[in-house]
Amino acid sequence: MTNSPFAAERLLFTPATPNPDAIPTIFAFPNEYNVGITSLGYQVVWATLAARSDLQVSRLFTDVHEPLPSQPELLGFSVSWELDYVNILNLLESLDIPIRASDRTNTHPLVFGGGPVLTANPEPFADFFDVVLLGDGEILLNTLVAAYKEVRDSDRPTQLRHLAQVPGIYIPSLYEVTYHSPDGAIATIQPVDSTIPAQVEKQTYRGNTLSASTVVTGKAAWENIYMVEVVRSCPEMCRFCLASYLTLPFRTADVEASLIPAIEQGLTVTDRLGLLGASVTQHPEFDSLLDYISQPQHDQVRLSIASVRTNTVTEKLARTLTQHDTRSITIAVESGSERLRQIINKKLHNDEINQAAVNAKAGGLSNLKLYGMVGVPGEETDDLEQTVTMLRGLKKAAPGVRLTFGCSTFVPKSHTPFQWFGVNRQAEKRLQFLQKHLRSQGIDFRPESYNWSVIQALISRGDRRLSRLLELTRHYGDSLGSYRRAFKELRGQLPDLEFYVHADWTPDLVLPWQHLKGPLPQNTLLKHLATATSLFNWEHQASLEQQLSVPA
Repeated sequence: MTNSPFAAERLLFTPATPNPDAIPTIFAFPNEYNVGITSLGYQVVWATLAARSDLQVSRLFTDVHEPLPSQPELLGFSVSWELDYVNILNLLESLDIPIRASDRTNTHPLVFGGGPVLTANPEPFADFFDVVLLGDGEILLNTLVAAYKEVRDSDRPTQLRHLAQVPGIYIPSLYEVTYHSPDGAIATIQPVDSTIPAQVEKQTYRGNTLSASTVVTGKAAWENIYMVEVVRSCPEMCRFCLASYLTLPFRTADVEASLIPAIEQGLTVTDRLGLLGASVTQHPEFDSLLDYISQPQHDQVRLSIASVRTNTVTEKLARTLTQHDTRSITIAVESGSERLRQIINKKLHNDEINQAAVNAKAGGLSNLKLYGMVGVPGEETDDLEQTVTMLRGLKKAAPGVRLTFGCSTFVPKSHTPFQWFGVNRQAEKRLQFLQKHLRSQGIDFRPESYNWSVIQALISRGDRRLSRLLELTRHYGDSLGSYRRAFKELRGQLPDLEFYVHADWTPDLVLPWQHLKGPLPQNTLLKHLATATSLFNWEHQASLEQQLSVPA
């Protein structure tokens, strides 16, 4: 394999010179280089490891790698997308490492993983990893290396038991899961003995210096972009949203002490700047950040910004973006129905959406991208009609602005109040309803694949019995038909697709991630769920509260 992409990189940190006894380490991203190097999480973790003289770090992607050690001791994966599990298994095989942790011996490296997918619910992948890091890398990486060094010369079982004592480090093989029947629900999740913690708690970095790019390259999917994390988490707490609930509390970067110095460093190597975060414009000093970027010396800077909260789209924001070579802005509205937005805790009104469109146009933006969702718990046909009405009104409010409406299907996510709801079977028809009524209005409607939402839900709510299914589907292909075929082949060995994807789960069910502690306790999530269901239409609410056993 050629290492040509690495030659084009401009580094914003200084890699250390490894010591003679440095730990040979491979840090992998299970996708192509141009995708992986665009991940801010991957960049930051790699730089953190490469800046240590006690590690010798080589990067590995599916299409290219740096020179790899013949006997690595640590092999890490940054996992940002569920279906990349196929590439993880392929990369393990290419390195002659057994794909199941139980088949590895002292001669194999410890395989660790982290990132949003594994922090949310590692269980479908539990059999493939020796070690899973739950939470923020700022805390976990250095503690992992320090703990490993203490047992570097020990055998594998000793190493794993030692690592299991470190907060946030999860060793799946040291937890036993029992089931009511082979294809039934989970009965218990217990550590193998009393020396292993009963729960593993996600680690949360609480500082106000957030991440920034460590490498800039023209070979990235976003060419030559320098990324700065402005905020982490989101204060809105929409009931379905993993990006808010899993990453609480909401944290903001210090503008003077960290954000501006980081931006100034990045602008020494590129003129393309990306501001990242789930709710960037809710930074309390966002206005002063805009003033800084609007200074004459930054006239040539091309600015990109992540999805912004609707009621923060001011004419000033739009004008700043326009002056810096951005023509569109993205807002998440979820629905045109006020009632449905109340159910999901989206604190937003239609007049604010209209005002955002008016401000976007006044500031010179030509495109407005909106994100919506169908199949949200409590949704009815009337809610869909209100979405169509809202978008028609938007077209009138800001004539000449090109409207794009991207729409996904609700997928239950762990550690959120809506984790107990299944995927609505009518969601595909609801996407078709919106397509029929919006395209005729000249609104660019872009639905996300319903079948992909089903696969996402399966992995999102899966337990470790899914590992056998994932091994099979790897060979069958990543279509929904392949998953159905694998379920058929494994009938009697795990619950059916219906249970994982579409069923509404009762609060007394043992969740696959019950032993992994997120930011909020289950009782709090149930209270948030009860608040949401209290806003359902009465007939719906009666049947659902009975079904879900949710306290009124």
